[in-house]
Amino acid sequence: MSTTSIVNIAIVGLGFGAEFIPIYQAHPNARLVAVCQRDPAKLAALRQAFGIPKGYTSYAELLADPEIDAVHINTPIPDHAAQTLVALAAGKHVACTVPMATTVEDCRKIVELSAATGLRYMMMETVVYSREFLYVKDLYESGELGKLQFMQASHQQDMDGWPHYWPGLPPMWYATHCVGPMLALTNARAEHVSCYGSGTIRPELAAAYGSPFAVESAHLKLRGSDLSARIVRSLFDTARQYRESIDVYGSRKSFEWSLIEHEPHILHTAKRPEPEIPSRVTVPDYAHRLPEGLRPYTTEGVYDTAANMHLSFTQGSGHGGSHPHLAHEFVSALVEGRDPRPNAPASANWTCVGLCAHQSALAGGQRVDLPEFTLG
Repeated sequence: MSTTSIVNIAIVGLGFGAEFIPIYQAHPNARLVAVCQRDPAKLAALRQAFGIPKGYTSYAELLADPEIDAVHINTPIPDHAAQTLVALAAGKHVACTVPMATTVEDCRKIVELSAATGLRYMMMETVVYSREFLYVKDLYESGELGKLQFMQASHQQDMDGWPHYWPGLPPMWYATHCVGPMLALTNARAEHVSCYGSGTIRPELAAAYGSPFAVESAHLKLRGSDLSARIVRSLFDTARQYRESIDVYGSRKSFEWSLIEHEPHILHTAKRPEPEIPSRVTVPDYAHRLPEGLRPYTTEGVYDTAANMHLSFTQGSGHGGSHPHLAHEFVSALVEGRDPRPNAPASANWTCVGLCAHQSALAGGQRVDLPEFTLG
């Protein structure tokens, strides 16, 4: 393990994960030392295209490399928990794309192992570093929203045609894009949740996970607060343009995500004549919060013919420009010796909201308490 202000990073999973290659390479406190890809030809192409010192086709061999301080996991959802646990056991800090796991028990194991080893874990939830969330958080922390009264979020997407583990996935198993911003805004934890399923998906999809619902909608209660939040998820057989949205209602101002992607969002201001209450807002870019080397990343993606993949690896690209902010938070936390945001217990709480919500839906809306290990 390095003992300087430079963190040696390895990226595992080079589909979506490839977008982070140039971000870590541009970070002043990071050194991308290795990547892991099962296909030797793709691995060689990426290493050559980006000048990456080491490449592994074996995850176990990568974890045995003493030069690597931390791994950033971007593999399929079913692999997240197992790969996180072996990385922590091998002495590596872990950043992992969402969700943390697909069972409450695996979330528990990760929280406990992170605490036992003193190693940092961060679930790389994009929405809580998106420009829209950062804008709302500024409004909240400055007092412009007034008293926070209610929050809601939705994530609707047509996943037909996606890889093998997606078909039939329970909507709430992949709910952190909705849950994260609701809890991160006030740094709260959810204490219990109730959820209803609605509609049905095709029988061949429902058979995969034993989940029949086309839509799952849940209410979660924030611990130690008078606030609740609503989240809505759909993945199959529901007509809707892709949308990850957050709506936040305050006594003075409220923010509502646009109904159609790329249209302006709406800010409502109280105590005005009715026609003047809503106004369209352009959410600012928060590149100024990044190290200078990361700021030039803009909205334009790049297709790399050598790597044979599209690399929209830019500050302004997908997920609301969140990617460099995520990498910067993870690296900064390691350099500063602090927990990243979100840390392991918070990541578990955000993930378990969805897992418990699905349990509730299967039980007809029964209230389900979040496990105690997620509340600390």
